[in-house]
Amino acid sequence: MSSVTPDQRFHGRIAGFGTESGTRVVVGLWNRSPLGRFVDVMVEDADGHRTLLAPSQAVADYVSSTYTFDEVRVQPVSWHGVDRTLRVSAGPDDAGGDVLDLSLEIGPVSPLGWLLRLVPRAFATRPGWLTLIDPVARLIVRGARTAGTAGGGRREYYGVTLARRIVAVDARLDGRPLGVLAPLDPPVRFGFGSAPADPSLVDVTTTIRER
Repeated sequence: MSSVTPDQRFHGRIAGFGTESGTRVVVGLWNRSPLGRFVDVMVEDADGHRTLLAPSQAVADYVSSTYTFDEVRVQPVSWHGVDRTLRVSAGPDDAGGDVLDLSLEIGPVSPLGWLLRLVPRAFATRPGWLTLIDPVARLIVRGARTAGTAGGGRREYYGVTLARRIVAVDARLDGRPLGVLAPLDPPVRFGFGSAPADPSLVDVTTTIRER
């Protein structure tokens, strides 16, 4: 008798942005997931070096089996929000300092966010719908995908329901300032798709499905 593996769903937000230094950052803020509540950070520098910052070995193992990195670091990663400011930190490192320190200023709903509001929530996160609209998503938002591969023969679906602009950033990585906010360009190369070029914080349900 065959068994069906249930979908694994991650509910939360993703912040994606670029910086003047050419470093691009994608932060996952997951409120509900098979791994519990956690934050992970994916960083690609100007030379294309891809790093995962994960708060536990379990998160590191799962995320690195789904996406591709050149380096994986396991250390505490935390976040908190006050008004329209989102703070994310990772570390400490061996010297006792933060590996990553981010402060993001979140702005209003973006034009993409208003467009997403037109999609009924009953459809917005369904894998079938996300497979159907994937070709359209690629045309509307450069680098974006709503359906693709997730490694190990699995499929992945991004159901975004709201998008807000990121209007300013103060970011340091390994003690180095990354510079002012910039478009996330070129697209990051962790998985089958990228975050939008326009710096954004999106509400998302990510579904991982066994084929």
